[in-house]
Amino acid sequence: MTDAPGPEAANVDAVAVTDADGAGGPAEAEVARAHRSLGLIAEIADRTVYDHAVERFRAAGIALPAFAELRDPSTIPAARLRGLAGVDRNQPDARNLFRVHWFGRLDGSGPHPVPDHIELPPAMTGVDAPIVLALGNRFPMIRAHKVLAAYACLAPRLVTGRFDPTAQRAVWPSTGNYARGGVAISRIMRCRGVAVLPAGMSRARFDWLEKWTLDPERDIVRTPGTESNVKEIYDACHELAADPQNVIVNQFSEFANHLGHYCVTGPALERLFEHLAAGRPGARLAAFVSASGSAGTLGAGDYLKERCGSRIVAAEALECPTLLENGYGEHNIQGIGDKHVPLIHNAMNTDDVVAVSDRSTDALDALFNTPAGRAHLTERVGISPELAASLAHLGYSSSCNLLAAIAVARTHGFGPDDVIATVATDGAELYDAERDAYIARRHPGGYDDAAAAADFDRELAAGGGARHLACAPADRRRIFNLGYYTWVEQQGIGFEDFEIRRQPRFWTQMRHFIDDWDEMIAEFNDRAGTRRDD
Repeated sequence: MTDAPGPEAANVDAVAVTDADGAGGPAEAEVARAHRSLGLIAEIADRTVYDHAVERFRAAGIALPAFAELRDPSTIPAARLRGLAGVDRNQPDARNLFRVHWFGRLDGSGPHPVPDHIELPPAMTGVDAPIVLALGNRFPMIRAHKVLAAYACLAPRLVTGRFDPTAQRAVWPSTGNYARGGVAISRIMRCRGVAVLPAGMSRARFDWLEKWTLDPERDIVRTPGTESNVKEIYDACHELAADPQNVIVNQFSEFANHLGHYCVTGPALERLFEHLAAGRPGARLAAFVSASGSAGTLGAGDYLKERCGSRIVAAEALECPTLLENGYGEHNIQGIGDKHVPLIHNAMNTDDVVAVSDRSTDALDALFNTPAGRAHLTERVGISPELAASLAHLGYSSSCNLLAAIAVARTHGFGPDDVIATVATDGAELYDAERDAYIARRHPGGYDDAAAAADFDRELAAGGGARHLACAPADRRRIFNLGYYTWVEQQGIGFEDFEIRRQPRFWTQMRHFIDDWDEMIAEFNDRAGTRRDD
C-alpha cells in the first residue's frame, strides 16, 4: 500500500485543471511517468516473452488486427476479408479477430458502411429525441461488445512482451461478458484463459464458459455474490496473482480498455450519427449514454464529446447508486458491476448520472421477449413488427442504457434534432433462464396482455422512476474522490498516479499509444509471418 493523504486533501479547487492549452496542470514528463506507472508503455519490456509470443502466433498462423482496422474495417486488406468467408463467427477461429468491430452482422457478413442499430420512435420512448442503439451482439464469438475490450487489453501486452501465451494464464476479472471475451481471445491463442466472475451471474454465461475454457474446473472461478460484488472479484485476483504464471488483465484498471473504446467505439458511433443526420438538417449528437460497468465504453464518450460536443451520461442501477449518492446494494442489471468507481473512468468529464431500477430492466426484458409483450407493442403502441422483433437484441444493460437515454431526454428537454446514442452491449438470449424465473416470480399466471400494458405504461410511458443528476463540479469531485478508497486504500495504486487522473492532460496525452501499438502490431505480425496485404 502507498501512504497518502485521504481524499479530503485532494481538493480539486486547489490544483490547476485548465491545461487544454498547455497552461497549468501537470508537466508532460509527470503525465508520461504516471502513464508508465499505470501500465501504458510502447516498447518491449521482455524480449524473451515477446519472442515466445511471436513463435506461438507463427505456429498457429494468427495475425493481430490493428486498432485502425477495427476503427475503419474497410481498411482491412481484401485478402483477409475474403478469408473470412465461410468462417463461423461464433467459433474460436483466429480469423474472427478481424470481426472485432461494430460493422458486422449476425450472419457474419461485413464490414458494412454503418453499424447495425435500432432507432426507437417517440411512440415507444415518450420523448421527441431520437434514441439509437448500436447492436453489440454482432461481435464475434461471444455476441457482445466486450470482446473488443478484451482484445484492446491483451493486444498491447502481447506486442510489448508482457504476456507469454506459451507459459502464462490470462486472468479476466468481470461480471460476465468481459470474462467471456477474454476466454475467447485466449482460446484463439491456444493458451489458458481464466474467467473470474460472481456465481450469481446468468446461467447462459456459465454454460458458454464451460464449453470454451480449456480446463473448466480450474479456469472458471466463481466468486460470492452477484453483479455488484466487484470487491470479491478483486480478492480472488489477488490470490491468483500470487502465482507469477497468472497475469491479471483487469478491465477496471487497464487504460487500454478506455483507449480501445475511444478509438473504435467512438468513431463507429460518430459514423452512425452521420448516417442518421444525413436526412435531418439541424441534427446534433446531444448525448452518449453508457452504463458505468468497467467504464471502458464511456471512453467512446470522450471521443464523441471532443468531436460532436455530446454530453457523457453514465448509467447505473438504482438499487446500487454508487455514482449518484455513494450508495451500495444488490441488483440484477447484469453487465454493470459497481460499488466502486473504475480507475479508467474519466469522472471529471462526466456530465450526467442516471440510476435505473432493475425492476425496470426485468420488466422490459419480459415486454420485449414474450408474445404478449410484442403484441402490445405492435397492436397498442403501433410500432412495426420488425422493430418489435429486433428488441430481442437488447439485454439487461441495453435496456438500462435505453431508459437512461429517455431520462436524459426528459430532463434536458431534448427535441427531434437532439440525437442520443447508446449501445446494446449484448442480446436477450443470454437471459432466457432469468426471464423465466422473473415471470414465474412476478407473474405466476403467465405474462399476459395486462402485464404487458402495465409494464409499458410504467417503464416507458411514465419514465420508470429513473433518477437523474446533472453533474456540477462538486459532483464530479465527489465521484472522483470516491475512487480513492478502492484504488489507493485497497488496491495499492500510488496516490500521485490516482490524483493525476483529475487532469484533462492525463487523458489526452495517452492517445498516442494507439498509433504506437499499431506500429508494434504491424512489426509483430511481420515477425510472425502473418502480415498479408493485397
